[in-house]
Amino acid sequence: MRKKLIPIATVLSLALTGCAFGGESSAGGDSDTLKFWLSGDGNQGGGFAAMAKEYTKETGVKIDVVDIPYDDLRTKLRNAAQANDLPALARVSSVDPLWAGSLLDLTATAEKNKVKANLLAKSSKGEINAIPTDLTAVGLFINKSLFDKAKVPYPKSAADQWTWDEFTASLKKVQQSAGAKYGMVMDGSSHRLRSFLYQHGSNGFGPDASGKYAANPQTTTALERFKAMNDDKLMPRSVWLSGDDANALFKSGRVAAYYSGVWQITDFSQNIKDFEWKSVLMPKQPVRATNLGTNYLVGFDGPAAEKTSKFIDWLYTPENYRKLCEISGFLPVEDGTDVKYAADKEAFDVYNDEIAESAPIDSLQMRSELTAAYEGKGSTDDPIRDETVKYLNGDQDVRTTVSAIEKAFTEQAGG
Repeated sequence: MRKKLIPIATVLSLALTGCAFGGESSAGGDSDTLKFWLSGDGNQGGGFAAMAKEYTKETGVKIDVVDIPYDDLRTKLRNAAQANDLPALARVSSVDPLWAGSLLDLTATAEKNKVKANLLAKSSKGEINAIPTDLTAVGLFINKSLFDKAKVPYPKSAADQWTWDEFTASLKKVQQSAGAKYGMVMDGSSHRLRSFLYQHGSNGFGPDASGKYAANPQTTTALERFKAMNDDKLMPRSVWLSGDDANALFKSGRVAAYYSGVWQITDFSQNIKDFEWKSVLMPKQPVRATNLGTNYLVGFDGPAAEKTSKFIDWLYTPENYRKLCEISGFLPVEDGTDVKYAADKEAFDVYNDEIAESAPIDSLQMRSELTAAYEGKGSTDDPIRDETVKYLNGDQDVRTTVSAIEKAFTEQAGG
């Protein structure tokens, strides 16, 4: 049964009445220590831990960075909110309606440090309560060794950027001439599929004036192309229908291209030894677009609020934020940040270029989800992926698929 986005303010009113988050136990029992919960900092070079140490040297305020497994962080924060024992601040992949009403206003920090406006959403109070720490962006990798063996060119700049028609033709040539088993794999994720839709001129799935969600005809055209590509020749059906690992398939060296994202760069750099890979520009048909994701930094209201706000403001000042991006290999969220990457600079440059030239719709998903959380709504459903799987499997036609997605989003929004 499909779940709806359901307002939870009434259910939680008793649990959260009078809560003062970021309190004494949240601050580690020491007024000069702030607890900072996050996930994956160690895998990203320990950037936040490094900046926390630098802040302590400058101010004397200790930042206790606690790295929590990704799958546990959401539950731990929810339990802490219900126990009135939230940390001073956290880096999260999404804002939870359970604690969304108790966040600090970070508007001044975001505006002063030129955080990209298209990445921000305001609450009903007009506040920016969550600031992106970094960007994830959809992008394209190729097995350069296979392309070179087949003598098939690929775009070196936007001047020779390929269309999807040209790209799929190139993949077939690589299959024929270099012996690639598949032309391409795409992660089984709506995050990836959305950018594919946008590149074909889709408006995604957004609400009209009445609150009803609707897609334009280009969305249908793109889905039809995607199904045709999933033919077990150009693309393996097993990734979307059976959950096969697209990353492992690409790293096997038998796939010409991988439609994934920037988070793969470090993995490929460290673990692909048998062939040469390259990050290249994605196709357009006719729109140039990626799809953006992020992690957010949030601070919780309470006795430690002032110290927390000062640390967050310090972290986002241009020089400090640049250092964070360089240590962790982040795509920056602030305008004008010139990140000098220690490794794989060319690959990161491709992504920064894609983001700079992308259609504005690339941030629709993240802003919509953040706005919904501010409004006290939340859902784990993914209608785009779920209904597309049914379409690929032959359980329904494309018009039924689009209608089902439109209906699901409209219901989730309370329409």
